[in-house]
Amino acid sequence: MTGQEPAGAPEIDTSKPHPARMYDWYLGGKDNYPVDEAMGRQMLALDPRVPVMARVNRAFMHRSTRWLAENGVRQFLDVGTGIPTEPNLHQIAQRIAPDSRVVYCDNDPIVLAHAAALLRSTPDGVTEYLQADVRDPDAVLEGAGKILDLDRPVALSLVALLHFVSDEDGAHELVDRLLAPLAPGSYLVMTHATADFSPQESAAATEKLKAAGVTLALRSRERFTRFFDGLELVEPGVAVVPDWHPELGDPVPGQDDGVIPGYGAVGRKN
Repeated sequence: MTGQEPAGAPEIDTSKPHPARMYDWYLGGKDNYPVDEAMGRQMLALDPRVPVMARVNRAFMHRSTRWLAENGVRQFLDVGTGIPTEPNLHQIAQRIAPDSRVVYCDNDPIVLAHAAALLRSTPDGVTEYLQADVRDPDAVLEGAGKILDLDRPVALSLVALLHFVSDEDGAHELVDRLLAPLAPGSYLVMTHATADFSPQESAAATEKLKAAGVTLALRSRERFTRFFDGLELVEPGVAVVPDWHPELGDPVPGQDDGVIPGYGAVGRKN
C-alpha cells in the first residue's frame, strides 16, 4: 500500500494529548507520548474501566466488520482509524473477502508514520491510508473516491470518533455530508461514549480533557440515535457496545464489570 501524504504534512504535536495516542496507551501500545499517558492516567483515576472501554470498541469494530463482510460489503472507509493495532479492519474484512477495498483515514501524523509499514493488503484487495480530518469531509471523500467506487456500497466506520466532535463543530452535519455521496446499500458504523450511566465521572472527564485542549462531547442514547436518522438500523439497533451481536466475537475481559458507558449501532442507507 501507499499512504496518501500531502505536501508539508504536519509535525507530531507532543505538547498536548491526542485521542488516537491515548487510545493506543489504553490498549497497551507504545506509540504514545508522556502527555498522552499523563492524561490517560487522569482518566483512569476517574474510571478504571477506560482501557476496557477501548478494547470493547475494538471488539465492536471486529464484529461489525465481520458482519458487513459476511453480508456482501466489499468497500470500507474507516475515519479516525487510530494507530494500527492487529487485527485491524482490513485484516478482518479481507480474511472473509480477499477482494475487499479499505481506506483508513486519520488526522494524527503518528498514524501516517505507521501506516505504510502496518496496513498490508491481500493481493486481491486494496488497503490505503489517507491523511485527513473528519472535520473536512470534502477532503475525506475526495481521497476515498480515488480508491473506492462510491457508486457501489461502502461501509463508513466512525468508531469511537464523534464524541470528540461537538454539536457546535457540526457533528451531525459531518456525518450527513460523508453519507450523502455513498450509494444505496452503504452502511454507517458507529460507537460513541455516553454520560448516561456515570454523569459525575463523565462531567469530570470532560472538564479535564477540555483543559488539555481536547473536546469530549458525550451524547445520550437519543442524541446518538439521531446520527442514524433516515437509515435502517441493523438488529439489535442501538445497543450498549458489548451487546451488539456478541456471537460474532469473543468477550472482552472485564466488560461485564458494570455497564460499559457507550453505544454502538450499524445502519443501512436505502
